[in-house]
Amino acid sequence: MQNVAGHDTIQQSQPDAPLALLYGRPLLSNRGIPLNLDWVKQVRVNTSAVERRAQTHVARRTVKKEWQAAWLLRAISCMDLTTLSGDDTDERVRRLCAKARQPIRHDLEKQLGIEQLEIKVAAVCVYHRFVETALRAVEGTGIRVAAVSTGFPAGLSPLEERIAEIRRSVAAGAYEIDTVITRAHVFGGRWQQLYDEISEFRQACGNAHMKVILGTGDLITLRNVTRASFVAMMAGADFIKTSTGKESVNATLPVGFVMVRAIREYAQETGMAVGFKPAGGIRTAKQSTEWLALMKEELGTPWMKAELFRFGASSLLNDIERQLEHFATGRYSAEYRHPVA
Repeated sequence: MQNVAGHDTIQQSQPDAPLALLYGRPLLSNRGIPLNLDWVKQVRVNTSAVERRAQTHVARRTVKKEWQAAWLLRAISCMDLTTLSGDDTDERVRRLCAKARQPIRHDLEKQLGIEQLEIKVAAVCVYHRFVETALRAVEGTGIRVAAVSTGFPAGLSPLEERIAEIRRSVAAGAYEIDTVITRAHVFGGRWQQLYDEISEFRQACGNAHMKVILGTGDLITLRNVTRASFVAMMAGADFIKTSTGKESVNATLPVGFVMVRAIREYAQETGMAVGFKPAGGIRTAKQSTEWLALMKEELGTPWMKAELFRFGASSLLNDIERQLEHFATGRYSAEYRHPVA
């Protein structure tokens, strides 16, 4: 059980301190760079090779026993616990925040011997209307409140309204803002317009962390995904995120590979680290360890922590808790014993 108890808590980086190391090189948080159109236009992606890599990744990467339990605890600590339904209420958000504060039942924590770790999720993600409710519910815990913004999920409202929405959420106290790009800029190759849009989002966010949702399921090709990733990072994104969770296709491993390799190339060229958030369709504990293994292999252990990696999730926590109970007791419990909200 030593590997489980050895799970370290989230440490917040200082603004001017190195955020990560890549090949021994210290990396700072992303401040953005001028748009480099040559870099964007030179992007090439071998789709069949990426898909083969994703298939072999699933086939050959697994963790078992106490190591699996430790990785699942890490997955919880990297989770943006989310509710973005049309029938959300203040009470549902409060229940979600209660689960965020205590994601694992007290009796199960005791069986695992991890009470001293004080495991909790990284953030809760809600609509703007519920930011203040969430802030009150997680006050004093260190859990961040993230707000979806910029006309989520379509991102098609007028630019001025989307910018005003960001400012309202920041003023309400949201520490993180999940923004949505105009996908049509990608389809039309309008990289300057996309860069300018995200730069305005960055300015409106102020000191709040900005996650840029690419809507990868709508972008059709991995080349489009990679180009949009580079533009978002150049414009100052703290995180690039796959999906809103509302598209027909959300986070997939091939998309994950091209996005994290774009992050690695950007870090090598600029000395700045950008985080990654897969969201939508990640529902099982096994999937969470596959994504964590991807981050470890492609970017290294700094990208296995909440500062640089998040899961956009709701039902994922349910299955992780069931797997931890199986590790502790040898039995699987019914799903209703692990409600989220």
